[in-house]
Amino acid sequence: MGKRSRNKAREATPAGTVDEGAVGPRQPCPCGSGRRYKACHGSPDGPPPAYVARPFAGLPSECDVIAMRELVPAATAPLTVIDSSRDVRLCTLLPMAAPAVVRENGQILLGLQVQHSFGDPARDLGAVLLKALDAESGVVGLTDPPGEGPRLQDLVDQEALEVTVHDGFDFWMDDQEDLDPASRAALEQANGAVTPTARLGGVAAAYWTNVGPKEHLRWVMPEPEDELLAALARLHVAGKDVIAEGARLVGMFRAHGLLAPVWDLPVGTGAEVLEAPAAAFAADLAAALASGDELTADERAARSGLANRQVTIR
Repeated sequence: MGKRSRNKAREATPAGTVDEGAVGPRQPCPCGSGRRYKACHGSPDGPPPAYVARPFAGLPSECDVIAMRELVPAATAPLTVIDSSRDVRLCTLLPMAAPAVVRENGQILLGLQVQHSFGDPARDLGAVLLKALDAESGVVGLTDPPGEGPRLQDLVDQEALEVTVHDGFDFWMDDQEDLDPASRAALEQANGAVTPTARLGGVAAAYWTNVGPKEHLRWVMPEPEDELLAALARLHVAGKDVIAEGARLVGMFRAHGLLAPVWDLPVGTGAEVLEAPAAAFAADLAAALASGDELTADERAARSGLANRQVTIR
């Protein structure tokens, strides 16, 4: 549009038809979401669900929950639900990615690896759990946003999760003695896709895995991102970030508001030999986190390199 045309358009617009403070459709939404106005509060369908950057904060073993949701193929952990004696088991994945399964004996399996896209997975899990507690049996899920109901951390009462990593998904059907051929075939197919994984016993939320051509250690850590990156940079420059001989810190995942550093390991390392060096690394990391010194030039360069080697999962 030329200058003369723009002037004519402005002259043709009656005064007062647009508020001086009105937000254009392509401008940032005033709510601070970071989205354009037309895709947020200016959308005909209304604003999208509020995004919660760290949804599992306050949940027992937050780091393990994130690992089970994003990194670990097959694992379970019992949940103690407030004012309920029901047997509830938190699971990485359920058949057909079901949000929850209520068994005939009343046991509830609650699935973590479910994408409801309602903005807050902890609130989604809370809504699913409440529905499962009211159900007699069968698959339970959400068809509508959970609203302002309780989040999962509001419904459980325990200090930590006892995570059990499984070789496969036999826990899907461990209440059945005899499986029909179709169920057995489906279970075998699912088990065939599981990568060998083990949780280290001496530190929290650190998982070894064998993905075929490589082995990795993936460790979800609770510290704020800026502080953790600075501490990891200090250890890198000091040569203290090597978990095992031949291992290399190659980057990190960012998931649900936390970072998970990832080490490449030589093939054949296994999980057992990582226990002692992982405990030593945890002690060194605690000291680096407590340091109040400014980063040196080399440490700043190392921090920048680490920050550039991040992959955001959620």
